[in-house]
Formats: sequence, C-alpha cells, structure tokens
Amino acid sequence: MPDSDAPRVTRLLPDTVHQVAKPGTAVVRLETTHDRQGVLDGAWWPRSRDIAAELPALIAALTEHLGPVTRVGLDAAAWEELPTRLVIDDRVVHIDSFPVGDDTVLITRGDQDYFSLLVIPPHATPEAARAAMTEAVRADNVTQAEQILIDTGTGIGTG
Repeated sequence: MPDSDAPRVTRLLPDTVHQVAKPGTAVVRLETTHDRQGVLDGAWWPRSRDIAAELPALIAALTEHLGPVTRVGLDAAAWEELPTRLVIDDRVVHIDSFPVGDDTVLITRGDQDYFSLLVIPPHATPEAARAAMTEAVRADNVTQAEQILIDTGTGIGTG
C-alpha cells in the first residue's frame, strides 16, 4: 500500500504523562480525545522564559508521541532572545514569533497539523498549574487561554 493510502495513526500522550506537576519542571499535557474539539489541545509549564533552554524538552516530548514537529509559533514579548530556528535532535524547528499576547504556543506537525498549547507562567504554583492544565485539556473547553490563567490564579499571562 502506498504511503498516501496508509491510514493515519493519531498517537496521544499516555495517561502516565498526567502525573503530578512539580515546581521547576516542564510539563506537557495533551487533550486525550481524537476529535480535538476544545479551544486548546493541551498545556505547557516551562521553567523559565528562555526558549532555547525550554523548547528542546517540549519538542522531545511531543515528537515521541506525535511525530516530528516542524514549527513553533509563540508570542515574541513573552520570551527572551527568540531565535528564528533551533536544531533539536538533529532536526530544524522553525520559530515564528508574533506580538499577540495570547498565552499560547502553536505547534506544527507536518504541513498543516496544529496543536495549540496553553503556556503556564513559570512562576505559577503547582496547584494553579495543575488546575490550568486540567481546564486546558477538557474536551469541551471553550475558555480562552488568558481566561484560564485568570480563573486558576496563575497570575498575569505570558503576553
């Protein structure tokens, strides 16, 4: 069977990824439904605003379960010294920066498969981070990222 006729396999993060969030760690949770109807596909809790230090761990976690990540879009004002690309695990990941202030990071897999992740501020408490992650991954979530951060007490958003 040619590759174009092969059924598309969607790989989701296993339930073991949904462990307790700890201060000073990067945590990624993805919505565990195949239809991805919520506003957000997951959440990420970086340890700092240094994208070159934080992004490799995020990309490695996502690549393991979703396949190669080709592009990352994020708010230019929320991160320190943004490069236009990083080499992560011998692959070039392009970084698009926009002055949007929307408290999200957009991950592109392939040509047009996008994942929108809530970015939880590094200073958030573990309790607030867990609450924000839980809301972000709800299949029926219609709450925008900024409002989730306000509602869960994580403080001011990334933008």
